[in-house]
Amino acid sequence: MAVHKAGRRTARVATAVAAAALIGVTASACGPGDDDPKGGDRVSEKPAASSGEKSPDAGAPEAKAPAAAAEQLADVPASVKGGVITVGDPKAKHTVKVYEDPRCPFCKKFEDGGAQALVKPVADGKVKVEYTIASFLDKNLGGSGSVNAANALRASVEAGKFPQFHAAVFANQAEEESDDAYTPAFLLKIADKVEGLRGGAFDKAVTNGTYKKWVGEAMESFSADGVQGTPTVFIDGKKADGDGLYDQASFAKELKAKGIS
Repeated sequence: MAVHKAGRRTARVATAVAAAALIGVTASACGPGDDDPKGGDRVSEKPAASSGEKSPDAGAPEAKAPAAAAEQLADVPASVKGGVITVGDPKAKHTVKVYEDPRCPFCKKFEDGGAQALVKPVADGKVKVEYTIASFLDKNLGGSGSVNAANALRASVEAGKFPQFHAAVFANQAEEESDDAYTPAFLLKIADKVEGLRGGAFDKAVTNGTYKKWVGEAMESFSADGVQGTPTVFIDGKKADGDGLYDQASFAKELKAKGIS
């Protein structure tokens, strides 16, 4: 039932709040609990299935489709420089920097809320979004889900499907933060929901952890920027109001104040 599901989500966010309080970050964000910048060293590495073997996504649960709004970004370019993935016209007047960890429930809350206000201005070429994908929650909670997801997100850039896959990854975030749900097999199931993403190169990258070095580089970028938690958002170099990140109308208002609409 919807009420039961909402209750689990509330409990999950409450757990993250308590964890954030213990490590000294704001209660509306997930924060790293150690100083190790190289989250990428923990990526799962499994050989890709050869002919006659089971599919690499065998046994994984079915995934949800991403929000329809993600398709508005289907033709928007995405590129990689260092540990950052940029979505949008490189010459766009405005820049929004977003720091996220795939397992962070507050990041999903941002993606479901405030981030929706970015879709149209990015599609219109008015703003570019620079994503730094962290993976500190694996060390905090155990497992390798954040690292696996970051690796797959990097692979989706090569396939030209990052915006849609990014939306799909957060749409399929586990109900319980402690669940290490982003296995390579499940990430391939998520990729099934993005038309044209699955293929030999992408599947191999997800299954074998092809971009594990880049995942570590992204975590180093996160640490070097001095970010204390996720999500953290900067609009043209100024930190966005944390309270407004989770509501589309509130974040749209803040964007408009910076000339982005």
